[in-house]
Amino acid sequence: MFFVDTYVFLFECVFLIICLLVSVAFLTLLERKVLGYIQLRKGPNKVGFAGVPQPFSDAIKLFSKEHTFPMMSNFSIYYFSPVFNLFLSLIVWLCIPLMSGFVSFNLGILFFLCCASLGVYTVMLAGWSSNSNYSLLGSLRSVAQTVSYEVSLVIILMCFLFTVSSLNMLDLKLYQNMIWFIFLFFPLCLIWFVSCLAETNRTPFDFAEGESELVSGFNVEYSGGGFALIFLAEYSSILFMSFMCCMIFLGGNYCNFKMFIMLGFMSFFWIWVRGTMPRFRYDKLMYLAWKSYLPISLNFLMMYFGLKVYLFTDLI
Repeated sequence: MFFVDTYVFLFECVFLIICLLVSVAFLTLLERKVLGYIQLRKGPNKVGFAGVPQPFSDAIKLFSKEHTFPMMSNFSIYYFSPVFNLFLSLIVWLCIPLMSGFVSFNLGILFFLCCASLGVYTVMLAGWSSNSNYSLLGSLRSVAQTVSYEVSLVIILMCFLFTVSSLNMLDLKLYQNMIWFIFLFFPLCLIWFVSCLAETNRTPFDFAEGESELVSGFNVEYSGGGFALIFLAEYSSILFMSFMCCMIFLGGNYCNFKMFIMLGFMSFFWIWVRGTMPRFRYDKLMYLAWKSYLPISLNFLMMYFGLKVYLFTDLI
């Protein structure tokens, strides 16, 4: 029986990874199409029917290209950093409570926080190991930005966790049967969304990839397969953060098809913001994180904690 469960678990892992990689491929196509229409031009429309196979032809091109290695780079760290980056962005999906005998445990949200925190190190090592000033500056910016916004992200998440009194994602659905958390925590939901943008290094917080001053940021020395793996990890993180947004304040009803429509809509928000918002100045980014979001999220945390204690003592 143990071997059967192990084989079923491995099959489900492979199936989830395949579905996730296909979703990432079509998310890149959606981004290029939406950005094209925002900028009053056509997106990819030459390959196949309406450009649908474009992501797969791009993947074949990238993985078949020659992989260059900078002469002064730290080879082993430089080579494996994109691999570990993609590995962390895929393994975090194990905490999603799929009702199919899959991994679902009581500390799922804690597992998500651990994996999200480890993602910083892969970006830092990818930039440092290239032994290039531009990539090192990009990785340092990314680390400072991610650490800054993770603080407010965790505090905002604690507001939801105090309300639910659990670290299990299944309880997020149970507590939103009558009313969604977006109506109870509306300002926090907006702050959470902006912090997720900063966490995934997306516009207007894409300082790790500032083309104007850092060429391409921490990944400037990567080509071919390494470049593809870095961006697979980025878009996988976007999908996961969109899923977390749906789980936390849009009902969390993962057994309903409407959940996946909302997931696509939340992913569209990431692209919409990229097409409409200019890049922040770096000092304003840090000012926003430490002097605006941190005090606001701490005040909300104390408020919801006091509300939970009051309701609990009132029930006793």
